Amino acid sequence: MWGEPSSAGKDRLVIEWSAPMRTMACVPEISRFFGIVIRMNYDDHEPPHFHAEYAGSRAAIDIDSLSVLRGELPGRVLGLVIEWAVMHQAELESDWELARRQLPPHKIAPLG
Repeated sequence: MWGEPSSAGKDRLVIEWSAPMRTMACVPEISRFFGIVIRMNYDDHEPPHFHAEYAGSRAAIDIDSLSVLRGELPGRVLGLVIEWAVMHQAELESDWELARRQLPPHKIAPLG
């Protein structure tokens, strides 16, 4: 059904409706670990960043500086996200370039 997430297999896709135009935007999941979901939007705004979600908390993380651009995560969760991002910074940069060109980003190995 339109507007609902697909849960087929391990590849998950979230579908969001953006107001006011109500256009559908796919938000690919690139990694998942310890209940943390990492996503990267297609054709997102600068600076290069990814989105981390955990138990209702969300944050956008700058890929270059690994600083929080907006939002917040619990301290321990943020630490895990940064630890993962340090290990995969080059892959995140590559995925950012793919997503900016409307191409699907690659999956990135989870932490641990």
